[in-house]
Amino acid sequence: MNARDPALPLQTDEASALGAFAARVWDEEIVPALTDYIAIPAKSPMFDADWAKNGHIEKVLRDAATWVEGKKVAGLTLEVVRIEGRTPVIFFEVPATKSGCEDTIVLYGHLDKQPEFNGWRSDLGPWTPKYENGLLYGRGGADDGYAVYASLTAIMALDKQGIPRPRCVGIIETCEESGSYDLPAYIDVLKERLGNVSLVVCLDSGAGNYEQLWLTTSLRGMVSGVLKVEVLTEGIHSGDASGLVPSSFRILRQVLDRLEDSKTGRLLPDSFHCEVPGNRVEQARATAEILKDEVWKRYPWACGADGGSVLPVTQDPVEVLLNRTWRPTLSVTGVDGFPELKNAGNVLRPYTAFKLSLRLPPLVDGNEAALKLKALLEDNAPYNAKVTFVPDGRAGAYGATGWNTPELSPWLAHALDEASQTHFGAPLGYIGQGGTIPLMSMLQKGFPKAQMMVCGVLGPKSNAHGPNEFLHVPYGKRLTAAVAQVMAAHP
Repeated sequence: MNARDPALPLQTDEASALGAFAARVWDEEIVPALTDYIAIPAKSPMFDADWAKNGHIEKVLRDAATWVEGKKVAGLTLEVVRIEGRTPVIFFEVPATKSGCEDTIVLYGHLDKQPEFNGWRSDLGPWTPKYENGLLYGRGGADDGYAVYASLTAIMALDKQGIPRPRCVGIIETCEESGSYDLPAYIDVLKERLGNVSLVVCLDSGAGNYEQLWLTTSLRGMVSGVLKVEVLTEGIHSGDASGLVPSSFRILRQVLDRLEDSKTGRLLPDSFHCEVPGNRVEQARATAEILKDEVWKRYPWACGADGGSVLPVTQDPVEVLLNRTWRPTLSVTGVDGFPELKNAGNVLRPYTAFKLSLRLPPLVDGNEAALKLKALLEDNAPYNAKVTFVPDGRAGAYGATGWNTPELSPWLAHALDEASQTHFGAPLGYIGQGGTIPLMSMLQKGFPKAQMMVCGVLGPKSNAHGPNEFLHVPYGKRLTAAVAQVMAAHP
């Protein structure tokens, strides 16, 4: 089918052509498509209970599907797969151009988004796209609406140059920011159609800097849910009741003290920890040598008590990297039961509720951790208060399990480094990520022999989920070309 010998490595002009093609498609088509995408508030189901009625997820799904089908890639087929009551999934397939190759490359991304959050720059907004100095601002572009467009562009770049590649399939979901609770059902439905998966390319991760290709080596798991403490059926004058009725907030603090050392942030139960593999420690040391103090200085620290900035938990770059990737951490991400300050009268409130986000080390089972957390928080409540913890997980899975990448095959390790050298002029970087991508542990279990290329555009200050989220377009261009080059090196 192709005159080119697939056993030959890419020549310099071929690699350059991949980069040029990717850059052109980004400028002419992907940036405009993502500009339209950002303007649509396609919030994940957890943040939009009426997602089906509102139609925003359907809109971004249809726009992406139309773009993919409009490229007229030879042999491409696309289906919007639907299961009643679940968010839809795009499944596209492109046949192999490499003779005799029976393997499949799976390319993954998602189109659902996090909610708005506050604190956006005055000239920016979550649904107000703005392209400025190579940065495309707005919610969801980097996390990771670009993935479906970049994935197909990598395929097209190879086909345009006549460079053979394996069969490729794309899975683009719309429930990832809610924990991908719909995805297992779709993986079951599509498993036979996936074929012999030998490589997974996931474009939903991050980068240590914008100067080289970064491979994600691990992802944390997560348990999230609502912890609620109830002491009264209605609010009572604080002068009348305080000292008699126990404060729901004080009880909640006591309950959280079972989980976390408030002085250090260390999670107390041993079952929420795991031993950090030696190779991950060594990679953290190597990455710390590259990034140095930027691993913590890059965050938007507030002004501290002495006029300097607030300080991190640790300033040791190695410990920073391990803390955010291999150690459990508790965050409170939401609160209920409190009036706004301007409406806060002298009333002892009937309840306090916190939204908890517990990040778990990659090797800790998420479902088991959720059950242990629920028992830890609810049992033996102080003052016999009503204490409940309701995990967000659905369909019987209350927590998401993390992921530790399998050992890289020599061909993939070489191809990744070669792609980084070619398109960035620097060697491949290895970095663990503190976020969670539930698909990775699912696919690892279903296809234990598959290799994993997990990467993304979420580099310094890109601020996914928060205000002023941006996509670093020049990095996106080079990442797309690097993905294409790795696909071409598939043996």
